[in-house]
Amino acid sequence: MSLDSYVTLGRSGLRVSPFTLGTMTFGEDHGWGSSPEESKDILAIYLDRGGNSIDTANTYTNGHSEKIIGDYFAGRSALRDRVVIGTKFFGNLYANDPNGGGPSRKAIVQQLENSLRRLRTDYVDIYWLHNFDPATPVEETLRALDDLVGDGKVRYVGFSDMPAWATAEAATVARFRGWAPIIALQVEYSLLERTSEGELIPMAQALGMGVMPWGPLKSGFLSGKYSSAATGPVDTARTQLVGAPSEADYVVIDALNAVAGEVGVSAAAVALAWVQGRPGITSTLVGARRMHQFEANLHALDVTLTESQRARLDDVSAPALNFPAENNRTFAPMIQFAGATVDGRPSMVPPYLQASSARY
Repeated sequence: MSLDSYVTLGRSGLRVSPFTLGTMTFGEDHGWGSSPEESKDILAIYLDRGGNSIDTANTYTNGHSEKIIGDYFAGRSALRDRVVIGTKFFGNLYANDPNGGGPSRKAIVQQLENSLRRLRTDYVDIYWLHNFDPATPVEETLRALDDLVGDGKVRYVGFSDMPAWATAEAATVARFRGWAPIIALQVEYSLLERTSEGELIPMAQALGMGVMPWGPLKSGFLSGKYSSAATGPVDTARTQLVGAPSEADYVVIDALNAVAGEVGVSAAAVALAWVQGRPGITSTLVGARRMHQFEANLHALDVTLTESQRARLDDVSAPALNFPAENNRTFAPMIQFAGATVDGRPSMVPPYLQASSARY
């Protein structure tokens, strides 16, 4: 696989690279990111390798991430038109301004205009709702986004970090009204965070939405620098923000490190390859603070895990899912198929049939 092995994003005509360049670390404003110069070098390497999908947000380094991207593409209009630039709205950059963020019409328009100014472009390819506001009517948000699509300032609409029920409602309303559809979701997803398998990913598959996982290395926990055998703290500028792995995390981390040793690549490359190979996943968000980290992450494109290695990682990281996901996964097939194998999946004979052969 390579960055120019493009994939279709959801039920749309938009094609993106299997790895999307995440730019939350562009800018040193929070004390741990990449300098503007190194950020542009990472961007150049990604594009040179055939990558075409770039993700940012209005709040990343307080808008500096967008500005770095905009400065890079300034004067390169032909190159800009060949890439997919997505940014997010919701986060407020103005203290004490109740309308500075969120998904209201006023907030959406203001946030987009500021993002376009920083990105130095006339449009964004994907405009992502970054979070959930239970007070703003979904019709207000969707109609405002549809107007922006009609104006040519937005090409496609996506949702990030939204509840499954709210996303399904919005998708239904948009389809019924003939408004711009929700073509993709961004969700946290990694070997250490798989609970989106309960509702979000199945919903996306059923409704024709692509899935872009963020946090595939779980704040660096899956990068290879952690191990239960290691002693002492890991020296990282983000430790104070993200903490350290738990004992349960180390069970997964040690299994990951073992598979990485078998394959002969970094733990990060295996973790990324695992995510990208999961059902329903379209393009995984990959970023790094340093060039060597980014180049190491791209090695995941060359990783092929055996069925046995995947099974080991699947088993050791199996999540406890909220009701009714676990019930539907185990109990429903048993009482529906009563021991029959359907679509290659065997089921158990339910206890009530084992106990008695009588039928009434």
